[in-house]
Amino acid sequence: MYTPKFNQVADRSVLIEAMRAYSFALLIGSDAPPDAARSLAATHLPLVVKDEGLHGLLEGHFAKANPQWKTLAGRETLVVFPGPHTYVSPALYVDPLSVPTWNYIAVHAYGTLELIEDEAGKDAILAGLIATHEPGYQEKWRGVPEAFRRSMLAGIVGFRLPIGRIEGKFKISQNRAEGERRNVYAAHAAGTPDQQELAAWMARLIP
Repeated sequence: MYTPKFNQVADRSVLIEAMRAYSFALLIGSDAPPDAARSLAATHLPLVVKDEGLHGLLEGHFAKANPQWKTLAGRETLVVFPGPHTYVSPALYVDPLSVPTWNYIAVHAYGTLELIEDEAGKDAILAGLIATHEPGYQEKWRGVPEAFRRSMLAGIVGFRLPIGRIEGKFKISQNRAEGERRNVYAAHAAGTPDQQELAAWMARLIP
């Protein structure tokens, strides 16, 4: 990912927080066996982000009918976490020759994808997703008929991905003069939900 130095964020806690906040991610990798012609495919998935290992650990599951799990297994996979983004008007800048731009947050995580195909392992992954998004559903899931639960688990393939390399790009007007940053912040803080999120990150990350 092209990232000017002033947009780079390497703080582990910030990157873990951002991945958790924007955890509906994009898994990108080959859609062909290692000995076949290379081509790419992508799958959009909700992930659980754990603060474990070198840069974190990702867990999730594919629909078993999605063939990408077969080609990503044991291979490097890129996981993109797209965060909030917004247009920035040149009217917020002092220089009349300024041009429009776009502010955004993105985290790219790389690692080797490991499949989880046993029933207990897949059930644990689902438990993690339920705990993240709707803890109250956990009891209902445990109470469904055994045959139904097993049929649901049979329809998915779980995975974990230890993050071996990570890149964080927070393009939030760090390279602009203080007065212009104040203008951008004020416009964002009074704007859309995405703009308000970016304003909050500006307040935290820019001295």
